[in-house]
This record gives sequence, structure tokens and C-alpha cells, in this order.
Amino acid sequence: MSFFDLKGTLKPLTALKQFGRKPHTIDFPKVSLEAADRYRGFHYNEIDECIGCGNCSTICQNAAIDMIRVEGVEGKKGDSGLRPRVDNGRCCWCALCVEVCPTGSLSLTTDYMYVSDDPDSFLWVPGIDNPEGKNKLSFTSADTSLNDFNRIPMPELEGMDRVKSFAEVVLGYNEEMARAEASRCISCGLCTEVCPDHMHIPEYINAIASGNDADAVRIIYDNNPLPEMCGKVCTRRCEDVCAIATRGDAVAIRWLKRYATETAKTADITYEIVNPEIKEPNGYKVGIVGAGPSGLTAAYYLALRGYDVTIYEANAKAGGATMYGIPKYRFPIESLDKQIEYIEKIGVKIHYNTKVGKDISFDKIYKENDVVFMGVGFPKAWTLGIEGEDAKGSMQAVNYLYMINADEKVEIGNKVAVIGGGNVAIDAARVARRFGADVTILYRRRVQDMPADWEEIEGAEDEGVHIVPQAIPIKVITDKKGKVSAIEYLMAEMVPDEKGGRPKPVPIEGSNKVLEITALMGAIGQQGDYSFLEGAYAEKIKV
Repeated sequence: MSFFDLKGTLKPLTALKQFGRKPHTIDFPKVSLEAADRYRGFHYNEIDECIGCGNCSTICQNAAIDMIRVEGVEGKKGDSGLRPRVDNGRCCWCALCVEVCPTGSLSLTTDYMYVSDDPDSFLWVPGIDNPEGKNKLSFTSADTSLNDFNRIPMPELEGMDRVKSFAEVVLGYNEEMARAEASRCISCGLCTEVCPDHMHIPEYINAIASGNDADAVRIIYDNNPLPEMCGKVCTRRCEDVCAIATRGDAVAIRWLKRYATETAKTADITYEIVNPEIKEPNGYKVGIVGAGPSGLTAAYYLALRGYDVTIYEANAKAGGATMYGIPKYRFPIESLDKQIEYIEKIGVKIHYNTKVGKDISFDKIYKENDVVFMGVGFPKAWTLGIEGEDAKGSMQAVNYLYMINADEKVEIGNKVAVIGGGNVAIDAARVARRFGADVTILYRRRVQDMPADWEEIEGAEDEGVHIVPQAIPIKVITDKKGKVSAIEYLMAEMVPDEKGGRPKPVPIEGSNKVLEITALMGAIGQQGDYSFLEGAYAEKIKV
């Protein structure tokens, strides 16, 4: 049976009744459509503020954002060189990408109309393909960021309580603190690029955040056999480029590494967790001069690969500067001993109290091994080069720290001056404070120019160390017995560097000052000591 729908057939003709009437729609594009001030339209990105972290791409649920290289943008420390490209055909303008942008460079605009029959034209690099968007911002992360820019504070001993002993100043995160701090990481990986060891930083931080401390330890040991050392005294260049630090506090990468490694209480536990894969002996022998961080690290990885490794160490203990240079309030001996014991467990042999050039010749080591690695560090201090520097009571800070860590008694009196602005200068000053001395640091540039870690500088000031900036020593004054009694110095003015470097200190004529002291410590830098090399070996070394 057929059915004819007359009404349905005539329905389209009813539209003719609108013919001739004034339309209610706007004649696009002759009349612009102004959106509300908070309308979420197309993206805009401040290209120079963006660091290419990719957090926007990671969070996008529609896979509408990818990271690409664009002309005129080069990668550098803390900037991948990539910039986000948005597929406007896939985007739903939820603005999650804006809310997780750590720098705040990414925004939405009030622009929302675009018509084209070319699907590829819907792929935009915000800020480059729509530069006019800068004047139409509607939604930013200024007040709605989903990132946590505040670091979990690290518990520490109080300033003046510290100088009463060599107890460790930094107390470490507990489990709750570590989980909370680790959750701040956005896993961008910019930190990994600047880490000298290229550690898997986002991976072990994510493991901590997830409560998998053992996994964190395994990940850390994958390319660092001395992580507890780094977790306590590393200069953390990684934190300098942390994406979160662009608007807040960097993720405490160093302290999280420390937390993870301290969960493995002993070398045996560390070995059980890491379960290192040691290859069968390959028949090759390697001799290593020096059991400092570089020597120990080389020995560890060579031993894992089946090499027969022997280290020759001049001192009674391994660790180099970390054992005999860094004060124990920063790096307790127990932490170092645990890591060295772990390295010895995989088969590395260490000959202690064996000074190359004295107890054994370099020639003998060279002939008994297939390869020799020299990890002698920089034990030899640079001298100040001023009159009276050789007086009694004048010493090098690095030597002072060595003697203190070796439990030797050192007479410094009650008024000490330290010359320099690096970590060695700060360490020597803080150690002298722990022996009751009034300590003054003389530094030729400004405090903000000091190469020491900022937290070490603050720690020294908290402990009562006086810092005199823009002070250039010119003469050591002695008493009748030839002992240090004062240091004379000139004040300096800072002159801009034409090449864009740090301002240069220039002595001010007639600004002489004299500081009475009982001991002087130089700490202006160090260099390698290759005096153990003989003849042809010495000629091959380029310094």
C-alpha cells in the first residue's frame, strides 16, 4: 500500500513566507562579531616567554597540540627550542593547556572565527601565525594555574645552633614531604638536558610521587653511582632551569634524590634494590689514580662491564674532596662510606695510603694495566700573590678543610679572614665559626656575584659570618714574630664589562682598610697536581 505525504512535500515551500523580510542574522564578514571578554577562542603564545616544556601538549585530551621547531627560535639551557602548534580542528578550548603552562606564556583570545577549505590551514603556531592575538587575550593562567609554585620547606637546624657542632644542617624530607614535593614536577625533562650526568630526573621524581621509592633508587643508580653525594652537595644546575621556577620555586630535585637514596639504609640494601648486572670478566685491567668522585664513577661502570679495576688512593679513605674537603655538617661521612662500600661490593679494588709517585710509580701502574684513568681532581690551591702571604697563620682554605676532616688540630685563633667567594671560601668560614672564631669573608666583587651556592651564602650569614664585598686584599701584615696580625685591603668600584660579563672590580685609590686577624685563608681557586708523572708521561699531559 503506497502512502503520499502531501504535507511533507509542501513543507519546504513554507519558507517562502520569509522572503523579503529583514534578516535577523548578521551580514558576515561585513559586521564583526565581538565576543565576551572572557570568551575562550584561539590560542596565543608569547614566543619569547615560552620554554618549550610541552606541558600543554601532554595534558591535551584531544591530541590537538604538538611541539615543533619554528624558524627563529633556538634551543638553549632551560628552553627546548620547541613551540606548541595547535590543531584548531581538534581543540575544544577547554583551556587546560593554559592552566598548566608553567611560564604563563600560553593564553586564549577572543578570536573564534576562521573559515577555510584547506584542513592544513587549521594548524597554527600561536603567537607566530596569529600575532594580532596579543591584543585580544581573554583567558590566562595568572589566577587559575593548576601548577604548584611553592616548594615544600626543608627542615634545618637553626642558624646559631649550627655553630655548636658539626651535626648535619639539612634534616631531609620525610615521606609525606617528599611525596608532596615530587607531585609538583611536570616531567618536562628540561632538567635532564642540563644535568652533567643526564640523570633520569622526571622518572625518579614520578616514582617518588607514586610511592615507589625502590624504583626511584633503581632509576637513580642507572647513571649515577654516587647519588647520595649528589643529593646532599650537588650544585643542582637542574633546578636552575626547572619550568616551575619561571614563576615560583624550582622543584627540589636535589633533596628528592637525597630522600630516595636515604631510604636504602645500607650498602647491602642498595645492592639488593639496584641488583646491578655485572658482566663476565673480559680480561682487561684498568688502573685508576685517585678515589675521588670521578675515579669512583669510572671504576663503577668499568667493573659493571667486566673490567678488572684497581684504584690507587693517597689517603686513608676514598672520596677525594667529598671526604676531605666538604664539611661534615653538609655531607656526613656515613653517607659517603655507604656509597663507597656499595662500589667495592661490585668488585672494585681500592689501595689506600698509596700515593702515586711515592709509594708506587706511575710507570708501574701504566705497565701493569691496559688502560689508566687519572681522576686526581684539583687539590692544589692558587695563591693570592700578595706580600706576606707566606707568614705563619696564613694558609689555603682547601688545606684547612683537609686537616679538619682528617681530625688534625689547626690553630686559627679568634679572628679569621677568608679571601674568596666560592663554596670553598664559605665552607672554610663556616667551619672556623664552629671553632669559635669571628670570621670575615673578603670578596672582590658584589655578594650577588659570588660563585658560591646562594643557600651556602645565606647559611654563612645566619651563622654569623661577616661578608665584606668589593674588597681587594693587597698585603698581609705580621707581628714581630712573623705571625699574621692583620690584612690590608682596598675597596673597589664595579665597572661594567664591555663584553657583557660580570662587572669588574677596580680598586679605589686611597680606600685602604686594615682588618686585625689571627689567621688568613686563601680560597680563590684550585688546579690539578700532576707532579707524580715522570718524564715522557708528563710531556703528554696538556694542562
